[in-house]
Amino acid sequence: MTKPTYSTIIGTGSYIPTRVVSNEDFASHTFYEANGTRINKSGKEIVDKFLEITTIAERRYVTDDLLTSDIAAMAGEAALENAGIDRELLDYIIVAHNFGDVAANNKRTDLVPCLAARVKQILKIKNPFCVAYDLPFGCPGWLQAVIQADYFLKSGDVKNILVIGADVLSRVSDPHDRDSMLYADGAGAVVLQGIESDTPLGILGHITRSDTYTHASLLHMGKSYRPDDDEKSEIYLKMSGRKLYQYALETVPTAMKACLEKCQVPIGDVKKILIHQANAKMDEAILERLYSLYEGQPIPDYIMPMSISWLGNSSVATLPTLLDLILQHKLDEHRINPGDLLLFASVGAGMHINAFVYKMPNA
Repeated sequence: MTKPTYSTIIGTGSYIPTRVVSNEDFASHTFYEANGTRINKSGKEIVDKFLEITTIAERRYVTDDLLTSDIAAMAGEAALENAGIDRELLDYIIVAHNFGDVAANNKRTDLVPCLAARVKQILKIKNPFCVAYDLPFGCPGWLQAVIQADYFLKSGDVKNILVIGADVLSRVSDPHDRDSMLYADGAGAVVLQGIESDTPLGILGHITRSDTYTHASLLHMGKSYRPDDDEKSEIYLKMSGRKLYQYALETVPTAMKACLEKCQVPIGDVKKILIHQANAKMDEAILERLYSLYEGQPIPDYIMPMSISWLGNSSVATLPTLLDLILQHKLDEHRINPGDLLLFASVGAGMHINAFVYKMPNA
C-alpha cells in the first residue's frame, strides 16, 4: 500500500536588507490625515506614539541598486544551499509579492516577465520543466503559496518546490502618511519536498478565507495624504488601520482555531505560533483572543516569536524570514525542535486570512 505524501520544509533562507531606518529618521517628516489636514504634533510626538502602538523601533530598506526580484533570488539561493539539493531538480518556483519590481527612481510597477521567471534566471536554473509563477495575495501570499505547493506535492507528480516571499514596501509608502513607518523590505524562502511517510509530518492541514465582499478595500492604493504633493500621479499603499485591526481581532483567532480543529491538534500541543508580523500589539491581541477561545488554557511563555521591532512589516517576507531566523538560531530565546507542532497564520489585503499546522520531522 502506498504511503501518503507530506510536504516538508527541507531548507530555509532569507535576505535582510542592510539599510537600517530608525523611527528618528521619520521625525523630520510632515504628516497629514487622510483628509489632507496637517497633523498638529511634533515629529517626535508622532514617532514616540507610533513606537508605543506598534513596538517598531526600526525597519530595513533595500539599497537603491536592488529590486524585489534580486532579494527574492538571494533568499532563494540561501534556501537552496540550506536544503542541499540540486536546483535543477526543482519542479516549481512560486514567488509571492504584491508590487513587482519597483525601481528606486521609477515608481511604476514592473511585472513582465513575472518575478519568479526573473528569479529562475538569476539562479541560473536551466530545467525548462521547472515552472515559475507569481502569487499576489496580500501579506498572506507566502503562506498561500505554501498551501498551493502542498497540493502540488501531494499529487505525487511533484517532488521539490521553492516558495519565496519578497516585497519592497519602502518604494510604495507615502512619506506623509504615519502608516509608512510600519512598512519594510525583505525576502524569505523555503524549499518544500514531498516525503512519503506512515507517520504524519510536515504540513498537516490548512485553511484560507477571503472576506472581499465587505473588506476588500481595507488595504488599497491611493494618492499621497499631502494635498500639494508634487507627484500627484503616484499612488501609495493605504490602510484603514482601525477597521483592519478590528477585522483581524474578530476573524484571525477563529480561523486559527478552525485550522487546529481541522488538523485535530489541541492548542496545548502547539510549541510555536508564527504569525505575520503586521503590528506587535495587534498580534498580541490576536494571540490573547485565540487562547480565550480555549477556556482555562494559559498562554505559554515564548509561544509567539516576534521580529517586527527591528525588521518592521515586510509583508509576505515576514513569516519565512521569521522561520529562517529561528532555525538558524538567530532569534534569542526561541528554538524549534524535532517533532514540534507549529501554527502559521497571516492576514492582509483582500482581506485574506490563512493558516497551516506544521509538524517538524523527527531527527
